[in-house]
Amino acid sequence: MKKLVPILFTALIFMVGCSSGKIEKAPPVNVSVSPVAFYNLENLFDTIDQPNVNDIEFTPQGSMKWGTMKYMAKLERMSYALSQIALDHSPVGAVIIGVSELENRGVLEDLVKQPAIRNRSYEIVHYDGPDRRGVDVALLYNPKYFIVTNSKSYRLQSPDTAFRTRDQLMVSGYLQDEKVHIIVNHWPSRSGGELRSRPKRNEAAALTRSIVDSLFRIEPKARIIVMGDLNDDPHNESVATILGAKENKEEVKPGELYNVFWKTHRRGIGSLAYNDQWNMFDQIILSHELVNPGDKKLYLWKSEIFNRAFLIQQEGAYKGTPLRTHAGGVWLNGYSDHFPTIVYLIKALK
Repeated sequence: MKKLVPILFTALIFMVGCSSGKIEKAPPVNVSVSPVAFYNLENLFDTIDQPNVNDIEFTPQGSMKWGTMKYMAKLERMSYALSQIALDHSPVGAVIIGVSELENRGVLEDLVKQPAIRNRSYEIVHYDGPDRRGVDVALLYNPKYFIVTNSKSYRLQSPDTAFRTRDQLMVSGYLQDEKVHIIVNHWPSRSGGELRSRPKRNEAAALTRSIVDSLFRIEPKARIIVMGDLNDDPHNESVATILGAKENKEEVKPGELYNVFWKTHRRGIGSLAYNDQWNMFDQIILSHELVNPGDKKLYLWKSEIFNRAFLIQQEGAYKGTPLRTHAGGVWLNGYSDHFPTIVYLIKALK
């Protein structure tokens, strides 16, 4: 297996201010760190009307008047945001980024070629899914720090045969010479109301749990990272009960999952805002071996909602919320209606 290059730090490098203004406690000295992130890219469409999907609004003739100028501006904005994620704690930024709400592999290839992130040489894992709008999930990764060994796309088979949603992506590989499995999600939306749409997210959660369980059957101490826009909060039935992601890491036993952002949301903090309320839809969930490891090979140091000022609406009715690409049909030339989320995984150096 190709040897991975460690990202080296000392405690002094970690003593930096966080977004809340307080000083972060440094991790143990002589560790390597791997930032792992998730970001909903909010309608990263090209300008071409694709067959068999409902993407007409994101074409030059559509309601968004989505032409080359807007598409290129979107690529520039999103690549800059990606370039800044985790720089406070890692000079190379995020080594793995799960992404959602992208139209196809082509838009990702355009994205990773942008000047802001071109030198990172991000590679792509993507499968076309059946979503009616044509949007998928994918994984971007820096091959210098993460080696992919396997990937698979899982389709949600619903009793409602007319229902089509995003596939779930599972990618296995080696991070800091430790085997990890990453499951990228974008569960069904709350369109039609939270209660009416809840069964679909419960079905999606059951699929994710089945993927997790299949990994544990083969590898009882598997290091698993579940990430995505779940369209539910940590306390909702789909996440807390069906997926079984717990709030307190001390209670997580082998074969169980820890929801890194549950306590964050309990403090009234979220990754997106709707009707003057913060939701924590963009979650990262870790298996026992990454939060309560006996061997300390690779484990969680801290987490973060990446809500930097440039990503925030600074005025108007939506002041303080994510600065999105469009609002009310008006092009804002922003980023996304979601903030990125990050976990920092560390490993002691020999």
